[in-house]
Amino acid sequence: MDVLDSTFASTMDYTKGPNDVKNSNNLVIGVLLAISSSILIGSSFIIKKKGLLRVSRGGDSSSRAGSGGYGYLKDWVWWAGFITMGTGELANFIAYAFAPASLVTPLGALSVLFAAILASYLLNENLNICGKIGCFVAILGSTMIVIHAPAEAEVDSFEVLTKMLASPGFIVYVCIVVLMFGILVFILAPRYGRKNMIIYITTCSVVGSLTVMACKGVGIGIKQTIGGQSQLGNWVFWLLALSVVFCIVIQMNYLNKALDIFNTAVVTPVYYVLFTTCTIVASAILFKEWASLGAKDAVGSVCGFLTIIVGVFLLHAFKDLKLSYKHLPSAIKKDDRRLPNGEGEKMIDDWDGNLISNSNSGDGDAEF
Repeated sequence: MDVLDSTFASTMDYTKGPNDVKNSNNLVIGVLLAISSSILIGSSFIIKKKGLLRVSRGGDSSSRAGSGGYGYLKDWVWWAGFITMGTGELANFIAYAFAPASLVTPLGALSVLFAAILASYLLNENLNICGKIGCFVAILGSTMIVIHAPAEAEVDSFEVLTKMLASPGFIVYVCIVVLMFGILVFILAPRYGRKNMIIYITTCSVVGSLTVMACKGVGIGIKQTIGGQSQLGNWVFWLLALSVVFCIVIQMNYLNKALDIFNTAVVTPVYYVLFTTCTIVASAILFKEWASLGAKDAVGSVCGFLTIIVGVFLLHAFKDLKLSYKHLPSAIKKDDRRLPNGEGEKMIDDWDGNLISNSNSGDGDAEF
């Protein structure tokens, strides 16, 4: 039975048996927590962006996050956004205790839509029709991956998790993340960090996947400790706890750089897509879930990745194009008009109905 069928089956179970009312209430609580989490996280991007803008208007360019500064740590608006994000992440974590992960995770896509809407109204940032389509396409792709991803293996003890963390597959993944981090931070970021937001966002995403794995480990350790089997003397528990703090600091640092330099309406969905993808991959490797993946789910996962690529391309390639819904009729009806001089020069209507000369002479690299 695949994950989607399992989700439907679990949903049906909420309407049967002696605990049907309790389970139904749990599902409602989980959904409400997930939606609240999305609203809080989406709002946090805008609030933190406001704080970064306040710092940039202070006049000291060296204190900006995009320049490697940490002036935002002195701004109360940025801290309000940080606390809002932390509250949203906490709500999302609790939601997993009440509702299936296959239901909670896709609802995180609402944070992308909420942030994009707020950015267009509160930050006056442009999100054209291509960006909006790309946003929805990328979210659909991420949702497809979540739906078709294999179910997470049950881990009831910290000892079992420790063995999983020491597995060759996960060690290789951690080494790949460390290698990518080194290349991104020390080679690519100094050259292309201010020109291409993928550098900073990829750094946040790959490190964030380790953050989630470490958080799950800490959660299992705390659960066992509360149950009477203390893990406070286990060095692996504290290593995971320190990893959570270290990885979160790195995530926030490079996410702030991306928000300070690039359009929030574009940063938010791309970050969601890459972070969700990296987290699913890390979780699958750690819990060795792909061995039981059926052909239908494998195809669905591949299609999800391809859909994400298309969505990110639409967001990234056309983000500077001034194109909205009102321009579509003129674009559809637009016709080519040649000048009577017969020199091969044609006139093209721009979006406002004006004629623009586009000469065929030259190197042919006209930019539209």
